[in-house]
Amino acid sequence: MAVEGGSSDLLQVVMLLGAAVVAVPLFKRLGLGSVLGYLAAGLAIGPFGLAWFRDPHTILHTAELGVVMFLFLIGLEMRPSHLWGLRRAIFGLGSLQVVVCGALMTLVGMGFGFAWQVSLISAMGFVLTSTAIVMQLLGERGDVAAPRGQKIVAILLFEDLLIVPLLAMVALLAPSSAADAADAASHRWGAIGLALGAVGVLVAAGLWLLNPMFQVLARSKAREVMTAAALLVVLGAALLMQLGGLSMAMGAFLAGVLLSESTFRHQLEADVEPFRGLLLGLFFLGVGMSLDLAVVATNWPLIVVGVLSLMSAKALCIYVVARLAKSSHADALDRAVLMAQGGEFAFVLFAAAMAAKVIDPVVNANMTAIVVLSMALTPLTVLLHKRFAKAAAVSMDGVEAVSEHTANVLVIGFGRVGQIASQGVLARGASLTIIDHDTQVIRDTAAYGFKVYYGDGSRPEVLHAAGAHEACAVLVCIDDKAAATRIAENARHVCPQAQVIIRAYDREHAVELAKAGADVYVRETFESAMVLAREAVLATGASADEANEVMARVRRRDAERFEMEVAGGLFAGRALVLGNVAKRQHQIEASPAVNTAS
Repeated sequence: MAVEGGSSDLLQVVMLLGAAVVAVPLFKRLGLGSVLGYLAAGLAIGPFGLAWFRDPHTILHTAELGVVMFLFLIGLEMRPSHLWGLRRAIFGLGSLQVVVCGALMTLVGMGFGFAWQVSLISAMGFVLTSTAIVMQLLGERGDVAAPRGQKIVAILLFEDLLIVPLLAMVALLAPSSAADAADAASHRWGAIGLALGAVGVLVAAGLWLLNPMFQVLARSKAREVMTAAALLVVLGAALLMQLGGLSMAMGAFLAGVLLSESTFRHQLEADVEPFRGLLLGLFFLGVGMSLDLAVVATNWPLIVVGVLSLMSAKALCIYVVARLAKSSHADALDRAVLMAQGGEFAFVLFAAAMAAKVIDPVVNANMTAIVVLSMALTPLTVLLHKRFAKAAAVSMDGVEAVSEHTANVLVIGFGRVGQIASQGVLARGASLTIIDHDTQVIRDTAAYGFKVYYGDGSRPEVLHAAGAHEACAVLVCIDDKAAATRIAENARHVCPQAQVIIRAYDREHAVELAKAGADVYVRETFESAMVLAREAVLATGASADEANEVMARVRRRDAERFEMEVAGGLFAGRALVLGNVAKRQHQIEASPAVNTAS
């Protein structure tokens, strides 16, 4: 059922949204990720599925704005100084990867019997990675700002810069007469001048126009106008780069970089983010629709072998280049899996090459199918790599493993909770030994003067080496429920003299800790919720004494329910008795700071 037509625009929107709403949560529930959900939904409603849409390229062209907005948001995080620091990765690592991958995949094409011109165009179309898919996958796992994520972003930026040279290469490879060649040469120089001019105009506008414009709009206090201005900046920069023959995404990225130090940066990010997510999802839907199953069915042996060959060759090149650039095995393998697909610019390059008669329509259809299939396979390969790859060895650079230490209090886990919970002990002047199994946390906290040792506190020998057998208290602040319970069990034997004070995830976990023999266990959201509840009682007009009495009753009832959930007699011989807990609730101050067994 085709629905194109002026009277059915709303129906098209409803169908697109409905497909996404059904497919994406289902695929995420299955652990396959949102990208594969969008691609599958697009295939299902496209010309070769239910045929609700006949022309996916129209949707794909509009949805490219999602990629544009994604790059704008990345640019907002990249201050010029930071971008300058990435120059070696952008031009060195990026160019090395493109050259090596392009050369090997050209040989693959020639091995299939194609002319070197056809092989080169096909290879370079496949070299350019899908910015949309890679950035989405990096964003989902929170790696965009990580060092390995920054290298991938740098390579993607270099690949975006190749658009004009590759289109010029198509013109060079096109069969033409001497007169046509002269015209093409002059046209290429004109295109280069136009591209440089567009970049110059954008940089000038970013330096001298954008901030004054946003200051004027901010004084008007019209929120919708600020949102419109944010979209104007993104789309205007993209249009300017497109008119200059460059990548729209590159224009949006440059606009973001120019605004990265603006006082309006966070406002711009908040305004653009909703549009980015929606349009990027629409882009993936369009990619799924564009897979021509008729071409795949007709030429499936060539297409299947082509997908496997090109993805394998590209992954191998990326891995080798990453290792030559001194990346670890784990980072190199991760980059190879993540970037082994072709990208959305391949569609533009293949169309231009077909118009210039460098490739024929059959090659164009086959290569387009190969690129789309590689994009669809990437989330699956990433998932398989995550599931079956060996865990990377922990880097101990700048980290000291725990050895024989003694202190009044042993703190296990130094994240947000551990850092706050340790302040009282430090304020009293007592000594601390701190251990954590996250080496990045150890490095980060060292900048603030904390000495944190590496160690897994759930292991008895690590507890002993950290001095638990001589400590008066063991403060467990980790967010791993199973590990916290193991620590409580091991503490019975390693440090029976110490008070074991543990962060509990929820009520059920607190019951487990009670059975394991912990002395004090504090549900991580309980105290903050009680403080909020007391403030709400005060807001109803209650006095401070009345509010304290109300909250004491709440605490008492909670302690009584907790006592019913725990088997009787579990606290015998331990430092706390639940019966005393309810008694102590009457004495709670207006702003209670410490919770006991509840």
